[in-house]
Amino acid sequence: MKIRLYAFLHEYWVVLLYLGRWLLLTAGVALLAGTAAAGFLVALDWVTSWREAHPWVLLLLPLGGLLVGLLYYYLGRGVEAGNNLLLDEVHRPTAIVPLRMAPLVLVGTLLTHLFGGSAGREGTAVQLGGTLADQLARLPLLRPRERPTLLIAGISAGLAAVFGTPLAGSVFGLEVFFLGRLRYEAILPAFLAAAGADLVTRAWGVGHTPYPTLMVPALSAQHLVLAAGVGVVFGLVARLFAGTTHAVSRFFAAWVAWPPLRPVLGGAGVTALVWALGTTDYIGLGIPTIMASFRGPLEPYAFALKLLLTALTLGAGFKGGEVTPLFFIGATLGNALALVVPLPLPLLAGMGFVAVFAGAANTPLACTLMAMELFGAGCGLYAGLACVVSYLFSGHRGIYGAQVIGEPKHRRWLRQQGKRLREL
Repeated sequence: MKIRLYAFLHEYWVVLLYLGRWLLLTAGVALLAGTAAAGFLVALDWVTSWREAHPWVLLLLPLGGLLVGLLYYYLGRGVEAGNNLLLDEVHRPTAIVPLRMAPLVLVGTLLTHLFGGSAGREGTAVQLGGTLADQLARLPLLRPRERPTLLIAGISAGLAAVFGTPLAGSVFGLEVFFLGRLRYEAILPAFLAAAGADLVTRAWGVGHTPYPTLMVPALSAQHLVLAAGVGVVFGLVARLFAGTTHAVSRFFAAWVAWPPLRPVLGGAGVTALVWALGTTDYIGLGIPTIMASFRGPLEPYAFALKLLLTALTLGAGFKGGEVTPLFFIGATLGNALALVVPLPLPLLAGMGFVAVFAGAANTPLACTLMAMELFGAGCGLYAGLACVVSYLFSGHRGIYGAQVIGEPKHRRWLRQQGKRLREL
C-alpha cells in the first residue's frame, strides 16, 4: 500500500514540477510576445492612419520596396524565410533564431503598410513571438530537446496577441507544423503562452477589431450541404492564393537577379494597379472593407482584386502577413456568394473569413475556434464545416512551404507523407 501511495505521489509531483516550470517559462514568453504585439499594433495603426491621410505616399511604394529589399539584403540574410524558418526550426532544430529577425520584420512590415502595400500582420506577430521566445532557450531551466516546444509557445502567443484569440492562437501553434497532426507534447505551453500574451496585450490598453455576433439559421440538412458547398469554393480560392503568391515569388527570383530590386518592381506594379482601379480599398489591411462585407453587398470581384494585390506585394518581397488579406478575401468572397447561396450574408462572410485562412494555412481546427471567438459560439458548426471542407479542397498546397505532411488529406496522396509542401 505504501509503495502504491509513493508511486501515486511521485507521479503527480512530476506533473506539478512540469506545470510550475512551464508556468515560469510561458510567463516570460507571454510578457515578451504580448508586449511586442501591443507595440506593433499601435505602430501599425499609426502608419495606416498616416497613409490614409496622405494617399500620395502610395507613389513612393517602389521606394519603400527598395528600403525593405536593402534592409533584408544587407541585414536579413538567414532570416528572410520568416515563418518558414520557425517551422523548420521546430522540425529540425539547429540554432537559436537570430534576434535580429524581430526588429527586421517589424520595420519591414511597417514600411510595407506605410507606403501602401497589401499585406497583413500575423506573420510579423508570429515571428516576433517565436523569435523572442526562442531567446529563452538559453536559460538553464529549459532542456535542449524542449526548444521546439518553446518555439510553438511563442508562435501561439504571437497569433493570440495580435488577433485577441487565445484559443485559436494556442491550437494554431499546435496545428501549423504538420498537415493532419497536432503537437500534443506542447499543448500546455501553447495554451498558457497564448492566454498570457492576450492578457498582456490587453493590459497595455491595446484593443482588437470588434466583429459582429453572427446569427445562424436553424440546423438542417440543406444548410449543412450549403455550408460544405461554399467550403469547396473557399478551399479552391485558398489554393489559388497560395499558388499565385508562390508563382509571383518564383517569377521575380528567376527574372530579377538583385533581390532588393524585386520589391521595387512589385511596388511599381501595385501602384499602377491601384491607380487604374481608382481606389485604395484593396491595399493595407483592408479592415473597413472586411467590416462592410458583413453589412451589405459589395462588388463581387473584390476578393479577386485583393488576392492579386496581396500576391504581388508579398511575392515581390515586401514584409507582412497573409492572414488579414485572407480574411479580406474570404469575407468578400462569402459576401459575393450570398448572391446565389441561400444563407445569411453575414454568416457567409464570416464563414469565408475563417475558411479561406483554414485552407491556405492548413489549420481547420484553429480557424474554427477563431470563428467562435470572433463571431460567437453559435456559428461554430457552420464555420467549422466550411473550414474542414476548405482544408480538404486546398490540397497539399499552402502559404507555408515548410509544413510537413503528417497525414495526407486523402489516401491517394499517401506517397507525399513526410514531405514538405515546398518539395511537391
